[in-house]
Amino acid sequence: MPGSRLDEIDRKILSELQADGRMTNVELAKRVGISAPPCLRRVRTLEEQGYINGYHAKVNARALGFEVQVFAMVGLNSQAEADLSAFEARCRAWPLVRECHMLNGEIDFILKCVAPDLSTFQTFLTEELTAAANVASVKTSLVIRGAKDEPGVPFDVLEDRLARSA
Repeated sequence: MPGSRLDEIDRKILSELQADGRMTNVELAKRVGISAPPCLRRVRTLEEQGYINGYHAKVNARALGFEVQVFAMVGLNSQAEADLSAFEARCRAWPLVRECHMLNGEIDFILKCVAPDLSTFQTFLTEELTAAANVASVKTSLVIRGAKDEPGVPFDVLEDRLARSA
């Protein structure tokens, strides 16, 4: 089972860092119940093993003037691997696209886009996204408001699964 290779302290470290990636190593060690040097070694190991991909500030987009958030559902003409990879590379190059996920079903990709205003998004939509090679269709939904935006994974669910399998 994924996550079972980690011991309880490693999982606590990940949970605490997911909640607050800015805390000092001393504070983290105190929260997980070990001393600072082994805590730092464990964090470095978790980074090296790919359990920690980075540390980021959660920036308030609206406070910075990005008033528009849109989900764009994209259908492609071809789902050949080279065409899928080319579209993903194009998405990585577009600054307004903040997330890009390939889906199964009738929609090939869903993109999360942010823009300062509708005009900027519309220009991106008509001049970039719908004009891109291999794009067959685009359906958009404007976000009215968000009810939840939690990063990472629910560690309580992981702990419950591990307890049931023990």
